[in-house]
Amino acid sequence: MNLIARIEERLAAALARRWWLLVLRGVAAIAFGIFAWAWPGISLASLVLVFGAYSLADGVLALGTAMAGPADHEARWIVVLEGLVGIGVGILTFVAPAITALALVFYIAIWAVSTGIIEIILAIRLRKEIEGEWLLGLAGLASVAFGVMMMWQPGAGALTLLWLIAGYAVLFGVLLLTLAFRVRRFLKH
Repeated sequence: MNLIARIEERLAAALARRWWLLVLRGVAAIAFGIFAWAWPGISLASLVLVFGAYSLADGVLALGTAMAGPADHEARWIVVLEGLVGIGVGILTFVAPAITALALVFYIAIWAVSTGIIEIILAIRLRKEIEGEWLLGLAGLASVAFGVMMMWQPGAGALTLLWLIAGYAVLFGVLLLTLAFRVRRFLKH
């Protein structure tokens, strides 16, 4: 077994041991989506703060996942980068809460595309190490597609934006939960 394969196996094992972090990320995404659906009349300012809180929490949990992995793993930076992007977007959202709907669309789109690309890369890197890695890749693809769609139609109304965000968050959360329980099985092998 070559060095890269051993390192990827160690990362997969660390991810399996910390599968509950993926569960927390999935639950946070689903809760955010349900919150957005339950209160469709939410103001844009509230949406900005809720999204900022979600992005910040997701970034912190991603960093927690990266720190749980082996320090010498060369792909660890991918998860660290994902966490930093989430934290950065969350902080930026709180620093400028009065942003316009158009700016919010681009904040969300850039975050979704960048984290989606990172998740696709991570899924490719772990394809031989974990079962169900395609779910992480699919979650990444959903993120990229969502972000591109947001950039393509930035003038969508706030309610439409809210429904799109809620649907994406629930889908992303379900995919992360599914991945978490598949990765958890890795512990038993």
